[in-house]
Amino acid sequence: MNPTANPLGIARRGLCLILSAPSGAGKTAITDALVAIEPNLGRSVSVTTRAPRAKEIDGVHYHFLSEARFAEAEQAGELLEWARVLQGTHAYGTPRAPVEQALAEGRDLVFDIDWQGHRALREKLPNDVVSVFILPPTLAALEARLRKRAGDNAAEIARRMAVARDEISHWAEFDHVVVNDDLPTAIGAIRAILQASRLTTARQTGAAGFVRALVG
Repeated sequence: MNPTANPLGIARRGLCLILSAPSGAGKTAITDALVAIEPNLGRSVSVTTRAPRAKEIDGVHYHFLSEARFAEAEQAGELLEWARVLQGTHAYGTPRAPVEQALAEGRDLVFDIDWQGHRALREKLPNDVVSVFILPPTLAALEARLRKRAGDNAAEIARRMAVARDEISHWAEFDHVVVNDDLPTAIGAIRAILQASRLTTARQTGAAGFVRALVG
């Protein structure tokens, strides 16, 4: 039996679960929880040109590439999406080969990317993307989370809030919207989205054979 099939042994195609949110909305906590409780859900490991931080492992947290190798990968079509952040200092991208392999093998991947990455990935894999935008209950709650977590000065908090407002303006581009007012509830909602998406007729590539055997 395909270990990534459903309990009846019906093979299926994997999916790309995209979680996007403004900083401080709880996306990382939700992602960590989903990966911990869903054995068939793995993380998409991005490539980046920045240097590894303390305790980061190449191939686990990121694939760390030189600027030259990153440019080569982008020009060769090896990336599904890519962008530069921090005023163009560092580049990040999603490698194509491991994503396509996971989908073909019936494994699901969760992506932590912004609305621009969501657009690009949906354009490249229109039938394989299931996206969720995570909203805070209020902007005041979001700002409080940022202040508690980052300890930045007022100017930096104001900058982050301006970025958050811009990101939130793209909420309607996503398949689903979840308000993270209570973390366990939000995790449960997104897990339900994932489980329902796995059961769509189009994803269950082995369903035709199962039905033929069922009805004789």
